[in-house]
This record gives sequence, C-alpha cells and structure tokens, in this order.
Amino acid sequence: MSVLPLVFTSGWASGINAYAVILLLGVFGATGVADDVPAALQRTDVLIAAGVLFLCEAVADKIPYVDTVWDSVHTVVRPVAGAVVAALLAGESGALPELAAGAVGGSTALVSHLVKAGTRMAVNTSPEPFSNIVVSVAEDLGVAAIVTFAVFNPVAAAIVAAALLALGVTVVVLLAGRIRRFCRRRAGRREARHPAAGGGGYGPAD
Repeated sequence: MSVLPLVFTSGWASGINAYAVILLLGVFGATGVADDVPAALQRTDVLIAAGVLFLCEAVADKIPYVDTVWDSVHTVVRPVAGAVVAALLAGESGALPELAAGAVGGSTALVSHLVKAGTRMAVNTSPEPFSNIVVSVAEDLGVAAIVTFAVFNPVAAAIVAAALLALGVTVVVLLAGRIRRFCRRRAGRREARHPAAGGGGYGPAD
C-alpha cells in the first residue's frame, strides 16, 4: 500500500494539469531522479506529446473563457489520465491492485478537475484578465511543487494534496453564486449569437 499516497497525489494533480504530471514523472524517471516511475511514462514519444500539450494548456489556461472551454474538453481527459497514471504506478510497485489504483486516481482527478473548472467559472466573472493568469500560474507551480515533493515524500505530499482538495471544494461551494452568474452569462451570449427564429407570420389582411 506504500504507493497509495503517490497515486492519490498524482490523481489530484492530474485533475489540474494532467500533462504536467505525465511530463514531470517521465522526466524524473528518465533522468534517474525517481526509480519507481513506470517505463511507459519515460518513453520519448510520451514526453514529447506531454510537453507539447503542456505548452498548449499553459496558453489556453490563461485566457478568459478559453480556459473554460479547455476545461470542458478535459472533463474526460483529466480523470482518464489520472486513472492511467495511477494504474501504471501501481503496476510498477506491485503493492496495490491496478484496478483499485485506477479508481482512486481517476476519482480524485475528477473531483480536482471539477474544483478547478468551478473556480475558473467564478474567476471569469471578473472583468479583468489578470486574475486568470495569476490563478493559472499558481496552479502550474502548485502541481510542479507537489508532484516533485511526492517523489521524495509521498505521504506528506498526499496530506497536502488532500488539504488542498478539501479547501478547493469549500471555495467552490462558497463561490456557487458567482459560478451561477457565469453560467447565466454564457447562456445569454449563446442566445444572443443564435436567437430563436421569429414567427414570421403575416398579420390579418386589411
């Protein structure tokens, strides 16, 4: 069960930036910094793909409203990535069944993703774009720091990740009103772009 803290932490981080998790773990394994990184994550093609997608996310994640579209697309991608990474970690260690690890990593990534997406909706109610950049940079640095910490001290990193996940859920609950306003605003913009067709009928004859 010693791999469980790393599975949980990687799941939390995957819900925020799955490509950063894959890239960091792969680099740590390829350079010999970490010994238990699965070989699949160290492959050159995987590292290149993760690096390119990480750069795409680094840009999209800092643009108001584009970040929300990106999050919508990744509602499936991030939990699946969290589950796959967790299963690979479990398979490498042999200390936890891969199916159980995938369930933990995937479900944790899903909750983390929903927290991230909800927070971004609330942030997007602000008229200025700088808050998106600040939040995005904080997320990127947080993922990098905690994944790196998890490689050397997985239990302590898992505790930090659990605390951040609980804090994130609380923040989203508190910001529920702003999130609803964001959703109403988006619905209004869609209606403005695609108004319902008018009746188009003729009035009574004179």
